[in-house]
Amino acid sequence: MPKAGILGLGRYVPEKRVTNHDLEKFLDTSDEWIKSRTGIEERRFAEGVETSEMAYESALSALKAAKLSAEEIDLILVATVTPDMVFPTVSTMIQDRLGAKNAAAMDISAACAGFIYGVATAQQFIETSAYKHVLVVGVEKLTKFVNMEDRNTAVLFGDGAGAAVIGPVAEDKGILAFDLGADGSGGMHINKKGPFIEMNGREVFKFAVRQMGDASLRVLSKAGLGKEDVDFLVPHQANIRIMEASRERLELPREKMSVNVNKYGNTSAASIPIALVEEVEQGKIKDGDVIVLVGFGAGLVWGSLAIRWGR
Repeated sequence: MPKAGILGLGRYVPEKRVTNHDLEKFLDTSDEWIKSRTGIEERRFAEGVETSEMAYESALSALKAAKLSAEEIDLILVATVTPDMVFPTVSTMIQDRLGAKNAAAMDISAACAGFIYGVATAQQFIETSAYKHVLVVGVEKLTKFVNMEDRNTAVLFGDGAGAAVIGPVAEDKGILAFDLGADGSGGMHINKKGPFIEMNGREVFKFAVRQMGDASLRVLSKAGLGKEDVDFLVPHQANIRIMEASRERLELPREKMSVNVNKYGNTSAASIPIALVEEVEQGKIKDGDVIVLVGFGAGLVWGSLAIRWGR
C-alpha cells in the first residue's frame, strides 16, 4: 500500500489587523489582560472576504507547492464551521473555481480539530489506493459569529485558511498515526445556539489541557514512538497556556513548539495548517523530523497526528 503524507502546503490570512489596543476602545478589557490570559496580541478580520475566497487562495498556494494541477486532485475536503452558506458547500465552490473537474468534494464539521480530521480522512483514501491526491483545507470566518460586546469571546477569534495536498510519499515518511475522539456530553461548553458563539471558558480550558496532552501521547504510542522522538509540536493555536501544557506533557523545549497565536488568535480549523506553513517556511521543520499536530474544539472533539516530515 502507498504511504500518505503532505506534498504541499498553503495559507491565506486577511489583511485587516485588529490589535488588543483596538479592542480596548470599546470593550472592558486591556492589552495586558488579553496577553496574560491568552497570549494573543492581534488577530485578522476578513472584511469583505468570504470563507470560500480564503479557502481558494490557500488551496492555490498548496497546489503550487505540491507542483500539481487542480485536475490532478481526486477529492477536496474542507474543514469549516463557518461556510458561506449551508449549501452549496465550500468544497464544491472551490472545486469549481480551481477547475478541479475530476475531484469529488465535501465539507467536514469538526470545529478546531477539523484539519486533523480532514488529513486523517485523506490518509484512508490514499493508503487504500482509492485516490492519489486529496486537497485538505482548514478555513474559518469566525468573526461573523463573534459578539463584539462580549469580551470573553471577542478577544479570542480571527479569520484565515490553511491547506495541504495529501498524496503518496516514501515508505519512511508521511503520516505515522492518528488519534481522533469526541465527548458530546461537553457540547454545551462551546456552541452557537443563537447568532453568536457562546463559551464556558473555564470548562473548555480544563478539557483542552487534559485532551491536548493525552491525544499527543496516544498518537505517539500508536506510532510506536516516545516523547524523546518528537522534534516539533504544532498545537491548535487557541490559548498559550493550553499550548504550554501540551508542550510540557511532551517535555519539549519552548523553541520546539509552534506559536503564532499572538498574531492570529484562534482561527479554528485554519490554525494548525497556518502554523505548519510558517514553521516549514522558516526552516524549523526539516526533512525526517517527527512532528505532532494536535487540536481540540467544539463538539467536544479532539485529534492528533504523528508525521515524519518529507516526501
